[in-house]
Amino acid sequence: MSAVRRRLLAAAVTVPVLTGALGACGYGSQAKKDTLSAGAAAPKGPKVDGLDQVRIGFFGNTTHATPLIGLRKGLFQKELGGTAVKGSVFNAGPAEIEALNSGALDIGWIGPSPAINGYTTSHGKSLKIISGSASGGVSLVVNPRKIKGLDDLKGKTIATPQLGNTQDVALLNFLAEKGYTVDATTGKGDVTVQRTDNKVTPTVFEQGSIDGAWVPEPTAAKLVAAGGRTLLDERKLWKDGKFVITNVIVSQRFLEEHPKAVEAVLRASVRTNAWIRSHPDEAKRALNDQLADAQVTGKPLPDNVLGPAFRNIDITDDPLAATLQAEADHAVQAGLLKTSGLKGIYDLRPLNKVLKAEGRPPVDDAGLGSK
Repeated sequence: MSAVRRRLLAAAVTVPVLTGALGACGYGSQAKKDTLSAGAAAPKGPKVDGLDQVRIGFFGNTTHATPLIGLRKGLFQKELGGTAVKGSVFNAGPAEIEALNSGALDIGWIGPSPAINGYTTSHGKSLKIISGSASGGVSLVVNPRKIKGLDDLKGKTIATPQLGNTQDVALLNFLAEKGYTVDATTGKGDVTVQRTDNKVTPTVFEQGSIDGAWVPEPTAAKLVAAGGRTLLDERKLWKDGKFVITNVIVSQRFLEEHPKAVEAVLRASVRTNAWIRSHPDEAKRALNDQLADAQVTGKPLPDNVLGPAFRNIDITDDPLAATLQAEADHAVQAGLLKTSGLKGIYDLRPLNKVLKAEGRPPVDDAGLGSK
């Protein structure tokens, strides 16, 4: 590994810790206080683990299709019986981690970087990753008049959603691989990395304030619809084209005290994913209907955005643990950490129990699981 890449990786890996710290200082305001009901379903039957409700969190974008569609179709409520499922929409990973740590949230769908932050900053005591949910769905989209190829990035401005988020770190690592020097904290260097909220990115792209963006769906598809060109699908950088973009996490306390409720949510997740794979067109419509809910985004996606955004995501129960390990390995190689610090971050026993009951093979934790 080059000295340039070591310096960049060291800075890039420290950024998520900074983001996590900011989350403890007010990022909770980015969580919507409204709760999203389970579609047309209503609690019916015995309560699971005696609980009145289970609170789940997620983002209002297509990489979180599982909870959005599962709620819309009533699949989560079906598995929870008389225990009501309540959904909360978050705009940032730190806010979701904060809600989990405070006890305001039980289970959440979230990206890899905030999951790592939550686990490492709590010294392994706050959360467990209990399932995968989605792979892929991230692209580098550029203004084709300004950037013709991957060797044309010098001197250009590329947006990412947030300082230290999953896409931000991915871009920084990619630029290091290409030999560019960038200060990870300021975003200044051979390429300017500009942190811009996904909601604003399409507007600043059309205005010409940025030359491209490394973003998740549906923002990537929105940029293409606005005249951008997909220069790189991040799947091309990973073995077999698979890398985790969305995990399912649970507070360790909730997992210990309410294992049946956790299994019920995981069963709903697995069955929702199976339904999505077997009913892609109907699933796409259900996703868009849920996105249009005022408590999610309030706006449906146009067809020329919805179609590509949905196609670019691979729904999966597998957490693709080895790809999470890769990010930790970068930190070790950079000399920032003596060890990855991720041992025990996964507890896939409840998921594998559900998968076995469904006649499915188990998934692997890449040696990072609970004993």
